[in-house]
Amino acid sequence: MASPTPIQSLIGGLSIPVAAHALLLLNGNVFGISGFIHRAMRGSFEGLAGALGLILGGAIAANAEGMGPAPLSLPLSKVLFSGFLVGLGTKLANGCTSGHMICGVSRFSVRSIVATATFFVTAAVTTQVVHGDLPPVGTTDWTLGSHGLNLLALQAVPFSLSVLLYALTPASVNKSEAEPADSSPSKLRILAYLSTGVQFALALRLSNLSEASRVLSFLVLPFHRAFDPSLAFVAGGALSLGILLYNYARGSEHARLGGKWSIPKGGDVDAKLLLGSAIFGLGWGMAGICPGPGLVNLGRALGAGGRELIPYAGWLGSMALGGLLA
Repeated sequence: MASPTPIQSLIGGLSIPVAAHALLLLNGNVFGISGFIHRAMRGSFEGLAGALGLILGGAIAANAEGMGPAPLSLPLSKVLFSGFLVGLGTKLANGCTSGHMICGVSRFSVRSIVATATFFVTAAVTTQVVHGDLPPVGTTDWTLGSHGLNLLALQAVPFSLSVLLYALTPASVNKSEAEPADSSPSKLRILAYLSTGVQFALALRLSNLSEASRVLSFLVLPFHRAFDPSLAFVAGGALSLGILLYNYARGSEHARLGGKWSIPKGGDVDAKLLLGSAIFGLGWGMAGICPGPGLVNLGRALGAGGRELIPYAGWLGSMALGGLLA
């Protein structure tokens, strides 16, 4: 049974774009978590660093809370199929909830708005079919939770590192558009991926978006007895601050740590985007997991001594396979 956590979810949602914007300023990249995984599978050290940062953040959260992720409600075979669909769909659509919904909608990208609407609709329909028997929602919890303050305070460490990376980087690096793969700026870029990944993971855990049951309880929509509006508070906080940060605090559009400013502008709304977003929504609505929570919960499982490790490791493995076959 899910219990709405509006305050905790709102503050967690407000924390999410802070990490995403730090990566934008430092590296000139979108915080697209499915992209991290797909790029890591093809040998990208930066993508791997982003994914490892999220896993490490999940492990830190597990140690702070003294517990791992809750069990998933599906049998392992359906968990694996969900992961495969998410991997296939996010590769075709070139994004997921982080890249399209959090970052893309904050830029008022038409492509991302269409993608987000598509995967939300298909996820909601899928959840109604697969999880229509969810129990009634519990009593609203108006607190930060027993570990909320700790999760919020822990974000200060990676955030401080991002501030230091920005403040201490020489101006000459700031102006560079192309750095050799083995240069110092490239190593700093990898560190930025790692630190912002940890910060994002802690924010995600604070928001409760990491809990599959809470996601599913939102996707059943308000007319269902199990509806939990917490995800709306996460999205509201993340998008409101994300819009402000992108539109008023993105600076000169030069990656501080070198490299190309790689924030998309424009882009076509085509059949591939719509198909990929719909497939992603099917997988998301089946298990309530998208790439960010998948990585964070893998870290939480590792940090809790292996509890629920197999379902999340299997889900991520299936997701990676789906991306490779797309």
